[in-house]
Amino acid sequence: MNVLENRLARLALKGDQQAFAELVDLYQDKLFHMAYRMLNNRQEAEDVVQDTFLRVYKNLERFDETLKFSTWIYRIATNLCIDRLRKRKPTYSLDAESQEYDGLDGYSMIPSDNRTPESELILSDTQRIIHQAMESLPPKYKSVMMLRYIQDLSLQEVGDILDMPVTTIKTRVHRGREFLRKKLEHRL
Repeated sequence: MNVLENRLARLALKGDQQAFAELVDLYQDKLFHMAYRMLNNRQEAEDVVQDTFLRVYKNLERFDETLKFSTWIYRIATNLCIDRLRKRKPTYSLDAESQEYDGLDGYSMIPSDNRTPESELILSDTQRIIHQAMESLPPKYKSVMMLRYIQDLSLQEVGDILDMPVTTIKTRVHRGREFLRKKLEHRL
């Protein structure tokens, strides 16, 4: 995949609109899901995806072909999400139902053949609590935790995307988990 993406990036740099369209097709949904999980807002996630592709298009000549294209594009999108999170004023809501999830909460249901209405209610309540705890993470931990656990990237990939050493990523994952543990130990 890396070879294909790099080839498409080279073609797009030479003005091949179809190659750029293929890059958009490859990454549009992946970037949206990552941004939505980080921002918990459909409109902001769509804006981040659009801004990401604008930046990619404007800066294709800066793409270092020794890197994976996916690392470069995820880095751009993640940084845009972090910027938006930093600009937000913290909001604390005791009324979880006032938040809008657009039918998605970003966390998959645990598969089970024997679901009951009671187990569904407990599961959705648990997911809501975990989602709120993830939302409350400081941006520097939230981005690492989302990339590591929601996007299921390796520590090295997260480090490449955020342009940080793996040791820093490990520390932030540890601190992020501790933050979540403390938030959740009284709730679950």
